[in-house]
Amino acid sequence: MAIKKHIGKTILLAAVFPLFAFAFSVADKYPSYTYVFSEFGVERSYVEDEDFVRFVVLHEKQIKRFYRHAFQNGKNLLPMMRGYLLEDGLSDLFVYLSMVESGFSSSAISSKNAAGLWQFIPMTAKQYDLEVHRDFDERYDPVSSTNAAIAYLQELHQRFGKWYLAALAYNCGEGRLADAIRRAGSDALPVLLDAGEKYLPLETREYIQKILLAAMIGEGLAMEFSSADEDLFEVEVQGGMQFGRLAKLLEMDQNELLKLNPQFKKGVVPSDKFSYRVTIPEEKMILFYLRCEPPEKTIPIKPFMLSHTVVLGETLEAIAEKYETAAEEIKIVNRLSEEYLSVGQFLVIPVTHKVFASYSHKE
Repeated sequence: MAIKKHIGKTILLAAVFPLFAFAFSVADKYPSYTYVFSEFGVERSYVEDEDFVRFVVLHEKQIKRFYRHAFQNGKNLLPMMRGYLLEDGLSDLFVYLSMVESGFSSSAISSKNAAGLWQFIPMTAKQYDLEVHRDFDERYDPVSSTNAAIAYLQELHQRFGKWYLAALAYNCGEGRLADAIRRAGSDALPVLLDAGEKYLPLETREYIQKILLAAMIGEGLAMEFSSADEDLFEVEVQGGMQFGRLAKLLEMDQNELLKLNPQFKKGVVPSDKFSYRVTIPEEKMILFYLRCEPPEKTIPIKPFMLSHTVVLGETLEAIAEKYETAAEEIKIVNRLSEEYLSVGQFLVIPVTHKVFASYSHKE
């Protein structure tokens, strides 16, 4: 009985929808569509596409609720994201791609192990120089992941030539989109999204429609991203810094500081590198520079020494490579102010015990 009722409801919806859609004008309800479509390179006529109108009618309430929730999540991040997008020549409306991907949650993670604001999987993250480790994962870093997403989108746009195609490829992959364009014989959006032909998966077809609808809703509400509570800035801190200590120095709640820096998974800055970038609110910048010592780089010098006489054509880097040491260590030990060397110049080379033993054995 329940199955019959469900079928009857579906048939009724299908029967009345064409009449409702005929009376429903997306263009009239969302005049911001002209701006949104132009920013993504979509033809204006797509606003009357039957599949798109159907999607708007069936999903606008859900997307509006989602928009309000996501905007609260990301209102402090949006000025940064928008600024980087514009600075690198992309439309600031690509923030809606991030909204659809993650709901503006920098700690979001999917069942496919995609993470962060822009939902990078580990393999793609590493291609765009994001570090992905157990204790430190830059996919969760709003600044680093935004810059990586921009680089990825620029590369996709360079390959496919249109911004809506870049967004589609971001979701389904370059190979899948290229194959869809080949089979369709067109890269026009209505053709690629044809529900009957199914050139692209349903998830991807709805993905671009969600982005367009979210952008039309957001721009229609005239939400000014610059009205966020506070701007955020990045500062350099020493490797090994405890977030509890940093929070006390900044007079912040530790959880609030960690919320801005979800890439640090254990509440501590790893000690693998000399320094790391940490995001703090603008209002805490003065406290940071008053109370936090700037990282001072010290280079440990290898404990064993060998002598070397410079021959014609040798460079500091070549000598360092020969002795498996660092050029900077050679400069420090020999008090060199520049990297220029002269033929016959005597150098002391700091090396490891292994290298020292190997050269001693040769002698």
